[in-house]
Amino acid sequence: MSRANGSRGLFLRRPEQAERMLLADVLRTETFGGMLLLAAAAAALIWANSPASAAYETVRDAHFGIPALGLDLSVAHWASDGLLTIFFFVAGAELKRELVTGDLSRPATAVLPVVAAVCGMAVPALVYGLVSVPAGGTWAGWAVPMATDIAFALGVLAVIDTHLPSALRAFLLTLAVVDDLGAIIIIALFFTASIDLAALAGAAAGLGLFYWLHHRRRVHGWYWYVPLALVTWALMYASGVHATVAGVAMGLMLRVSTRSPVPGDGGPERGTAEHIERLVRPVSAGLAVPVFALFSAGVPISGESLWNVVSSPEPLGVTIGLAVGKTLGIFIGAYLAVRFSRARLNPDLEWEDVFAISVLAGIGFTVSLLIAELAYPGPGEVEPIKSAVLLGSVAAAVAASVLLKLRNAKYRRLYVEETTAGGQGDGDEEEDGPQS
Repeated sequence: MSRANGSRGLFLRRPEQAERMLLADVLRTETFGGMLLLAAAAAALIWANSPASAAYETVRDAHFGIPALGLDLSVAHWASDGLLTIFFFVAGAELKRELVTGDLSRPATAVLPVVAAVCGMAVPALVYGLVSVPAGGTWAGWAVPMATDIAFALGVLAVIDTHLPSALRAFLLTLAVVDDLGAIIIIALFFTASIDLAALAGAAAGLGLFYWLHHRRRVHGWYWYVPLALVTWALMYASGVHATVAGVAMGLMLRVSTRSPVPGDGGPERGTAEHIERLVRPVSAGLAVPVFALFSAGVPISGESLWNVVSSPEPLGVTIGLAVGKTLGIFIGAYLAVRFSRARLNPDLEWEDVFAISVLAGIGFTVSLLIAELAYPGPGEVEPIKSAVLLGSVAAAVAASVLLKLRNAKYRRLYVEETTAGGQGDGDEEEDGPQS
């Protein structure tokens, strides 16, 4: 049996060279975005807790737009419904690429990260309920601790300067991609109060036109798609369905090149998901997500507010759901998927590495804050939940940093192997043995 075939039975296999190049390009942009995200979140917290806090609230709540079209929104609202559509567009494009040419395209390699990701969404929701409801809380925030923030996680990795192997980075990215899909499904199904069928039909027509231009006519000009995207977004917003659904839908409609990439060939084909994602991802990571963080993460931080987080059932449920529920869900899901399948763990890695990544995935900043705003729309309700998201994410980041730094000597060795001539293969020296 060939080495390539043997690697299919591995969990956390080392990606092949072309995959590693694409992964490195994606994560390089996301890491830079993660640093901006951390800076924006810190700036929001400092601003909201400074003597200029009234100015922060004034800017955040200032309205502008086109009232005649129902688009007279606050700055914070434009950031969450508008700019985050770009974020979900990139997530949709990444998911499409994974489904067509990535690990999610092959059942043998897809089942393990998908099971881990699904468990990593279900268990935090269950933990939230077990903590919150018996103590007198409600199920309102069950979806808040379900998300993983890849940019924030990569920002943490950059800060602690760890040489995480490409297999673990790919696993973390896949978890985040599946999480993003789960988040948009939850937003569409559970946070849509009423639907304007005429506007929804208009949005569907816009998406249909997008598909026709992109797939049937192979039109490349951005001047066709940007106006169409804006109209589709406005119609989706007017329909009552969260406007970010339009972004992920357009991302999923992008064509994916099935041509195997060749190092040094000039990059992905023009007009494909890979090419468009490469162009739009810097806007998402460098502008959309940091601006959203700036106007969403600014919550009052004091001894009293922190006490409210750990003493109130719903904020406590969110905190424990992120810091503990995500870890248990992802780790147990991955372990059981390997235990009851023909897969085996990459011999270069240990279950301690899976656990550390599971802890890191407890950082649920961006999407968790978005869902918190949807789940708690009343004035004054959302601040404790946002504080809980911050506390849970910071707890996960600190714990993961300690665990990953303890393993960094081994990671450095694996990283050197990957970046030398001897590490250009798939990295799987052992084989599965005879297969029927």
